Amino acid sequence: MTDLTILTFDPQTLAPEAAALLSRLSNEDAAVRRIALIELADLEDPDALQPIAAALKHDASPDVRSEAARVLGAWEQREIVETLCDALHDTDGNVREAAASSLSALKQTSSGAVLCAWADDPAPFVQRAILRALRELRYADAFAPALRALEHDDANVRIEAVGVLGWLKDARALAPLAGIAVRDAAAEIRRTAVGALGFSHADDPVISPALLHALGDPAWQVREEAATTLGKLRATSARDALIAALDDDYWQVRLRAARALGQLGNSAAAQPLVALLSHPISNLRKEAALALGELRDPSAAAALRAALDDADPEVRKAVRIALQQIDEATR
Repeated sequence: MTDLTILTFDPQTLAPEAAALLSRLSNEDAAVRRIALIELADLEDPDALQPIAAALKHDASPDVRSEAARVLGAWEQREIVETLCDALHDTDGNVREAAASSLSALKQTSSGAVLCAWADDPAPFVQRAILRALRELRYADAFAPALRALEHDDANVRIEAVGVLGWLKDARALAPLAGIAVRDAAAEIRRTAVGALGFSHADDPVISPALLHALGDPAWQVREEAATTLGKLRATSARDALIAALDDDYWQVRLRAARALGQLGNSAAAQPLVALLSHPISNLRKEAALALGELRDPSAAAALRAALDDADPEVRKAVRIALQQIDEATR
């Protein structure tokens, strides 16, 4: 049963179309109330936010509260953001998820201050939702709460914290992220932290060892991300480790290692990459050819020409591109 006194509202403050919907917000039928919320929101009348917020706080139906959380996401007044944050404690999971979704869609920087006030909430779900919303905002003052959250017992909180720090690209986060990349118990968090280190410098004395350690991580997804990040950073010191990764048990890691070696541009990788041109997995053959083109090493030309009749058209295309790059470099 809906508390009708909670949902009362002075119709004199509303436009006639909005005022006409108020009685339906007190209807005994939850479906009627939910549709009334949608129609009220469609009017885009700021004065109608109070009854919608009241429905989110007090309506007896989770479906109605979920709808209220969803439609309030289009508004970013401080009071509305506060109401959505409060709804993260709702007893119904669907309502909590709807509120979290609306918060993650916030666009105004001013909403960041409201979110940060909730960032240390004791409920892990609330922390996850707040950190996700702060990440989407790229709110600079989210750095401190995200850094604290790296030590949270809940793995889902930690992964959201890593996401915030990765987006902020604040150099103060590099050492803590490197530590997470090496030590965290959850492989997905280690993987995310490795990816977040992509804004560092290749020769950083803290980051480089962490990425090389990650290239030998027990989880292939972490090794794959490490190869990707090392290539992005053009970490020349990782050349030998990346060449070794061409023999990884997982082809996904081999592929990213091949791509990274192409990005490094070191001709010492040419012959190990040539060996991949005969690999049974066509994606690896294609990536090896593209990497050899990036190296522009004439010593690979003969092997590439032999691969011009590869069975896979994408591989043949990559080989032609590589040969053209080598030819242009030797003119």
